[in-house]
Amino acid sequence: MDLHERLPRLVRRLGGDLYGVADLSPASEAVRLQGGIDTAEYPRAVSIGIRLMDTIVDQLPRGRETRAVAVAYQTECYDIINRRLNDIASRTASVLQNEGFRVLPVPASDRIDDERICAVFSNKMAAHLAGLGWIGKSCLLVTPQSGPRARWVSVLTDAPLPAGAPMGQRCGSCHECVDACPVRAIAGRNFTEGEPREARYDARRCQEYLRGLEGRKEAAVCGMCMAVCPHGRKKEKRSDL
Repeated sequence: MDLHERLPRLVRRLGGDLYGVADLSPASEAVRLQGGIDTAEYPRAVSIGIRLMDTIVDQLPRGRETRAVAVAYQTECYDIINRRLNDIASRTASVLQNEGFRVLPVPASDRIDDERICAVFSNKMAAHLAGLGWIGKSCLLVTPQSGPRARWVSVLTDAPLPAGAPMGQRCGSCHECVDACPVRAIAGRNFTEGEPREARYDARRCQEYLRGLEGRKEAAVCGMCMAVCPHGRKKEKRSDL
């Protein structure tokens, strides 16, 4: 079985829900500026996502009222999911390395720059370039299957895996995430290639809001932009078993 057939099967067997491969060449300069030359030398990224639990995300609007909701989100939809993603990425990287290719796993939600508030590489950008979704007005990666209700990890590699094609913008005129943000950190602009994140999303304002919650001894959890997205709230029809 070819490598490009083995990898998605491995990811799903390990518990990943979403898999794709991104051609990073169109974003090579952005990758270099964010993570340096060591990151930019990889032409491909394997993108892996795990869907979050709808029952928890749906309760986020009550997170300020019920601490149990905030704790459940932080534990189940952040800490545990990130550990699972990192484990899948590590195992995927091992398979690629054993086949003779260079690899660099990029941890899920691992910030390295507090000034720019960013990681060494954008897992959301990789998922977008892999054709798994589009960058929404909230700057979250929005998928057709679960909206923004997913977390992501990447494995950078030089393996010549077939890459997907970026998905077109589907937010349209929707402003649900803009209106739901408690600190108006989302400008409401559709994603445009090459436009700086700051034109669409004020990450510092979001961070200061969460720090303020911590200062008041509240759980530093929001997620309102995720909870209200209509693409994520769509319920799949179940067939009788």
